[in-house]
Amino acid sequence: MPNKVKEIWKSGKAVVNGWLAIPSGFSAEVIAQCGFDSVTVDMQHGVQDYQSMVQCFQAMHGHPVTPMVRVPWNEPGIVGKVLDGGAYGVICPMINTPQEAKNLVQYAKYPPKGTRSNGPIRSGMYGSAGSYQQTANDEIVLLPMMETKTAVENMEAILDVEGIDGVYIGPSDLGFSYGLVPKLDREEPEILKIYDKIIKECDKRKLYPGIHCSGPVGAAKNIGMGFKLVTLANDSGIMATAARQWIDQTRKDSKGKA
Repeated sequence: MPNKVKEIWKSGKAVVNGWLAIPSGFSAEVIAQCGFDSVTVDMQHGVQDYQSMVQCFQAMHGHPVTPMVRVPWNEPGIVGKVLDGGAYGVICPMINTPQEAKNLVQYAKYPPKGTRSNGPIRSGMYGSAGSYQQTANDEIVLLPMMETKTAVENMEAILDVEGIDGVYIGPSDLGFSYGLVPKLDREEPEILKIYDKIIKECDKRKLYPGIHCSGPVGAAKNIGMGFKLVTLANDSGIMATAARQWIDQTRKDSKGKA
């Protein structure tokens, strides 16, 4: 099955990514019908486990979104397991050195490019018998997260690692590591300068930078800067934002009667 994310990138456009923190197949099914290009199950900070990830993938399967996962850590067991479960993209947190990026590639790729063990229990259903193993190394998206001062210092060496498709910026942790308040939409000149360098270095190497955003305003701004994948908050955040807006509007329009 061709990876829609890679097809969008080849066309020169940016990918709009959904994010699932809620461990619910129904929530995933609703999000998958909203027009996202890809949807990522968050196993790091979301309330997701492996079982709920599989349920989310099953619920999204009938819709034209690329299923992805943010794994909890750069560890071979979980990277291989989410791919076997059907992930077509892996976002991996806290990649600070080129060696850690090389390790991620090893865990995610079949031989001869890596050391991933063969056993695609669900992902094998995405192609005819045996075809998944032949295409997985090329079709799966690998995005190490660049979210610390150390990672920025090692930026070019990390981006030179063969097998990654780009990097994914975690603005909260990135700001945190520079002594700033953790938040998603950053305006600090020193952080914007880092973004600009990441985008330029990715562009040089034909790689695709992604970033986590708090909503549509930040996402559109980041696409304008040159980011090629933007995440619109997560399902729980979107739900809470809409609920607050509707409650405030109701109280405002009822002129103090509610």
